[in-house]
Amino acid sequence: MGSFSIWHWLIVLVIVMLVFGTKKLRNIGSDLGGAVKGFKEGMREGTTENSADSAAQQQKMTGHTLEGEIKEKVKS
Repeated sequence: MGSFSIWHWLIVLVIVMLVFGTKKLRNIGSDLGGAVKGFKEGMREGTTENSADSAAQQQKMTGHTLEGEIKEKVKS
């Protein structure tokens, strides 16, 4: 009961093609490819938005001085 041979996989492939049909398998493949492509684009947009937000925050923070008063010094 080792691994399956090439003949086992070919029989499984033929049964899957008979059950689903080649057109439906092609549609599933294109839908899956479109989903992966959309996911990658979303990840790319998310990283550019995050870097743009952080750059805007850094520009806002530069050139400003924070003033405050220390009331008590705590040793840790």
